[in-house]
Amino acid sequence: MSTFRDSLAPLRHKPYRHLVTGRVISLLGNSVAPIALAFAVLDLTDSPVALGLVVGARSLTNVLFVLFGGVLADRLPRHLVMVGSSMLAALTQAAVAALVLTGTATVPLLIGLSAINGVVSALAMPATAALLPQTVPADQLTPANALNRLGGNTAMIGGAALGGILVAAVGPGWGLAADAATFALGGLAFALVRVPEVRDRTAPRESTLHELRVGWTEFASRSWVWTIVLAFMFINAANSGAMGVLGPTIADRTIERSGWGIVLAVQTAGMVAGAVLALRLRVRRPLLVGCVAMFGYALPTVALAASPTLPVLVVSGFLAGVAAEQFAIAWDSSLQRHVPADRLARVYSYDILGSFLAIPVGQVLAGPLDSWIGTENALLCAAALMTLSVTGMLANHSVRHLRADTPVKSSSPVPEPAAA
Repeated sequence: MSTFRDSLAPLRHKPYRHLVTGRVISLLGNSVAPIALAFAVLDLTDSPVALGLVVGARSLTNVLFVLFGGVLADRLPRHLVMVGSSMLAALTQAAVAALVLTGTATVPLLIGLSAINGVVSALAMPATAALLPQTVPADQLTPANALNRLGGNTAMIGGAALGGILVAAVGPGWGLAADAATFALGGLAFALVRVPEVRDRTAPRESTLHELRVGWTEFASRSWVWTIVLAFMFINAANSGAMGVLGPTIADRTIERSGWGIVLAVQTAGMVAGAVLALRLRVRRPLLVGCVAMFGYALPTVALAASPTLPVLVVSGFLAGVAAEQFAIAWDSSLQRHVPADRLARVYSYDILGSFLAIPVGQVLAGPLDSWIGTENALLCAAALMTLSVTGMLANHSVRHLRADTPVKSSSPVPEPAAA
């Protein structure tokens, strides 16, 4: 176990504080958006199929453009990539909010704007993931990842609860407007991040295709990386269909919209508890612990199928949040320790591509599966797929034996980040 002072050491670094501040602000509003958008589409169409098409459009473009986002984040200053994407995200969410508030929203318009928002998010995600190790010394990566996720998840608790209240009280349009405002504020915080470069700017710039090949080599040369990413392709597809499409549909019939907001908020509270645990816990094989914990991630899906009551969903959601956070912190810290800093964003982009590749499939198929085999059977199939995928991760020898005491690798010298 680490001391309390060691756990808070990353906060001494000004770039890290600005990065976490921007992320917290963005996530506060962005956690409202899925709830608001889901019920906006249901109010418009009363169709889980239409909802699956809208959220699936965002996921599809997210997948299509994320590799380009990885190259961009390894070429340009990563904090500037985040600033630009935040401002563009604010504009797209403001447009969706305006359509919903004025009663002019249609399914094709919402699909188009969701697709644009997915492109913007694809440009930002690799930069966001790869920027953190530039803001703290190498020996503080684990607490830095834990604190970063702790702050974000705490914000998401309030956002999820606020989303349920806003949707129930004044309608989903205002929730989408809040998300647009927080993207803009988050972009201002990202603009204050100042970190050393990780790329040699005197080296000739290679083609995008060449840089993608270099990133692929880094990704494919580590069996523990591609094994986990392959497993999460199925885990995320199953979870997005179950919790993103069928969950709100069931909630409308059982625990109501405000109750669904509470369930999502409590699941995020479980993630906060998981981050606190990871902040203090020191294990030799964190990736193994994180993968084993992922068996608990299927609990809310099983609860939706077997007993969709508020107490059962709250307990299962909390445990799933704890499980997911153990894995997420171990995964980020492992990538940051074992992948060269100037290629990290491209490896993250392949991670995101593989992990998100089947999410649109899961979202779009959730509605038809609900009609074909029934809601309960569709949910149980999703839970079984998640459980089998976790078992597949643990079958890999490197996943079980990767240690936390390996020094951070870099293909070029990286200066220590500036402290406050």
